[in-house]
Amino acid sequence: MDRIHENQKDESIAHLSGTNAVEKIREMVDRSGTCFFRTDASLDDSHSARPMSVQKTDANGDLWFISAIDSKKNRELAEKPNATLFFQGSDYSDFLELIGTVRITQEKSRIDELWDPMVGNWFTEGKDDPRVTVLQFTPTAGYYWDNKHGDLVAGVKIMIGAITGNTMDDSIEGKIEM
Repeated sequence: MDRIHENQKDESIAHLSGTNAVEKIREMVDRSGTCFFRTDASLDDSHSARPMSVQKTDANGDLWFISAIDSKKNRELAEKPNATLFFQGSDYSDFLELIGTVRITQEKSRIDELWDPMVGNWFTEGKDDPRVTVLQFTPTAGYYWDNKHGDLVAGVKIMIGAITGNTMDDSIEGKIEM
């Protein structure tokens, strides 16, 4: 069931579900392209978050990544397949946190579909490297912070507010329910 729930007391709150949630995810991920990918498991004292590029966001809201089978990230996901992704699309908007589960696959058709020559820097044998895996991140929940009318309108409102001393907030935020 699709839902946009605007809090009656606060017009800056809008919780999203169904296709509205998927549309918001795709919009915000497309603007950012990269995220901090945090696994729930940590194999040693190092951080369990690392920057990752999204190869694709599909019609269901799943995010797809390419990763090495022998990477620490893949080993952590094999131990516990949960992750949290953090996106920032601009200085003032497009902030997104997604919580979900990850499936690791080496399906050749997926690798072919998602392959980008830039990823080849990490795989000496290109897309045929036996270390190439695809990570399918399926969001289960999230939270977003954005603006209602785009960066240009939000920027103008911020400038006018700074000059006049009045708050002209154009922000919106809410839960993403899958």
